[in-house]
Amino acid sequence: MTNETDGLIDWAAFGETRTLLGTGFMRVLGYFREDGTKSVAAIEEAIRLKDSAKLVIPAHTLKGEAWQFGGHRLALLAEEIEVAARHYVEIRIDPSELVEKVVRLRPLFEATLLALESETSPLVERRPVAAVQRNVLGGMRYG
Repeated sequence: MTNETDGLIDWAAFGETRTLLGTGFMRVLGYFREDGTKSVAAIEEAIRLKDSAKLVIPAHTLKGEAWQFGGHRLALLAEEIEVAARHYVEIRIDPSELVEKVVRLRPLFEATLLALESETSPLVERRPVAAVQRNVLGGMRYG
């Protein structure tokens, strides 16, 4: 939970999912890594092909998986792409207007994944943001 990732992850949602999944958490996070990578690639390919219909399922999948791990910014961007793509399918136009959003998707996915993996790494020291510690004389200090 570094300043660089502030706002990127809803850590309360992340913690809730981690608790609910228990020992299966790391396995499911691995699925997110694999499936998310495939979804982002499929979205990028659909944009290259100008195929609105091919955007819908991978954007929907990415949205759901991101929500599950607290990746709300990623989930919201994927949702914007999904909703717009569904609309474009209905009115039968290509998704060219989504290019800018799709360009932002991969870096956001990678940053989200990095934040999640950093938080789950056994090598990362975790400190509460405003920890209260007792000094050797029994007094309290903050920091």
